Amino acid sequence: MYIKTAALLCIYFVPYALIVSGLASVNIVLFYALWLVMGIGLASLGMSVMHDSNHEAYSDNNFVNTLFGGTLNILGGYSRNWRMQHNILHHTYTNVDGLDEDIEAGILLRMSPNKKRYAIHRYQHWYAWLLYGIMNIYWVTVKDYKGLIKYHKTGLLKKEKVSFGRALAELTFYKLIFFGYVVVLPLLFSGMAWQHVIIGFVLMQMLAGLVLACVFQLAHVMHTSDYAEPDEMNKMENSWAIHQLLNTANFSPRSTIMSWFIGGLNYQIEHHLFPHICHIHYPQLSKIVAQTAQEHNLPYNVQPNFVAALQVHARMLRDLGKK
Repeated sequence: MYIKTAALLCIYFVPYALIVSGLASVNIVLFYALWLVMGIGLASLGMSVMHDSNHEAYSDNNFVNTLFGGTLNILGGYSRNWRMQHNILHHTYTNVDGLDEDIEAGILLRMSPNKKRYAIHRYQHWYAWLLYGIMNIYWVTVKDYKGLIKYHKTGLLKKEKVSFGRALAELTFYKLIFFGYVVVLPLLFSGMAWQHVIIGFVLMQMLAGLVLACVFQLAHVMHTSDYAEPDEMNKMENSWAIHQLLNTANFSPRSTIMSWFIGGLNYQIEHHLFPHICHIHYPQLSKIVAQTAQEHNLPYNVQPNFVAALQVHARMLRDLGKK
């Protein structure tokens, strides 16, 4: 994992160094290409290093997990928010409307059959991909602040053992650091006009957002998901583990490259069942999980490759927009 972490940090920061040094100013295509490489590095760092670390799965050492979990703070996010939204809400209430924020996208996207359908949703399988990219820009500018206020009001912030004032100060500090090095420094030293820097930043964020959204939505917004809701007593029909099997899917199980790049999140079933296990063990673990599911007559949903999963997800968006 340490070698992989170093490699991913290089994929993100080496292009950045070339941009800030002014060496990329000789060619506009090269300049934009480096921003896109940064977007790939950002997404992969988030899925491989940050994700495992904030699940306490990167290392047995809490300091190491905290250190690498903090990479999110320099990539535009806020690790405290992420742990509340992802570890507590998404992993506990997967695909439950009103609780799992991963299927919340305002009125423009309908990612659950339990959400109200609007006329515009008939076209969401066409425009969703653009929104997926924009979501990352929304995340680094607005979403973290809205999320922190929400988690403070609902009491989730107390689990982080930090006051709202301190968390707000931390969040603002990290945002200033992020926008300072990723926007201000290139504006000052890249040797390129300001509009090219802004376009480069937007390209980086949109590519990262598209990659991140596709990976996570291919695991949950699929025809195989059952989107179960609590009953009148606020109880779920199935146990937590069965609920995960009913609302999660894998893809590209034989692709070592895919698994390396996205931090094993092509094995989302294993990740949801065992979030504290490092992703490098998912391929071996998947054999046990699949066999156990078969023995208990439970679903184990797998798409053979990324393209097939993407097609199923697109059809799901289309169907959610029609009925």
